Amino acid sequence: MKLIVGLGNPGAKYAHNRHNIGFMALDRIAADHGFPAWKSKHQGVVSEGRFGSDRAVLLKPETYMNKSGDSVGAAMRFHKLEPADVVVLHDEIDLAPAKVKWKVGGGHAGHNGLRSIHAHIGPDYARVRLGVGHPGHKDAVPGYVLRDFPKADADWLDDVMRGCSDGAPYLAVGDGAKFMNAVGLRVTPPRSGTGQKGATKPPAPTPEPVQKPDDRSALQKLMDRFT
Repeated sequence: MKLIVGLGNPGAKYAHNRHNIGFMALDRIAADHGFPAWKSKHQGVVSEGRFGSDRAVLLKPETYMNKSGDSVGAAMRFHKLEPADVVVLHDEIDLAPAKVKWKVGGGHAGHNGLRSIHAHIGPDYARVRLGVGHPGHKDAVPGYVLRDFPKADADWLDDVMRGCSDGAPYLAVGDGAKFMNAVGLRVTPPRSGTGQKGATKPPAPTPEPVQKPDDRSALQKLMDRFT
């Protein structure tokens, strides 16, 4: 069984913040895969269900971002899980918008939610890094991640959410490669060849063979006809 965690801050005023993209992804996964209603538990809200025969617990900590580890640690202890059984979906300012990366282990790169989880369970868990872009200067980061996604981001954000939902069954078995493939099919779908934007260009026509000029003399041409 996997504990799949989405990071964010509780409350309506944070619901559409860049920092809450982890919450958004879990909401989409739960809705698309028929998980039951969220219930308060483990200092957060949880929804337990299955992807086929694979059981998973979805968790959205409600401790606020910088204490996410309190909720994750409580859920792990309750279900008797190891760090390898945990997958965390979170915003990543070091990735461009619409970029998604899978990672196991490593540092927290200053992310307060990951920092808290590290303190409770160590670094040996999987992460889905959901790119939101960088404001350009480190001092602007807090305000940037705590602002709502602009309307211009709606299309790519929807693609990423759909991709995470498509790939959720692979999160439940820890298959990062197949999860990333599912996301990629949404974010950068195969080219259709229909002539629309992004379609594959038709092959270039085969050039006609170049005809060399006939520089034979009249006598030579006449002789060549009879040889």
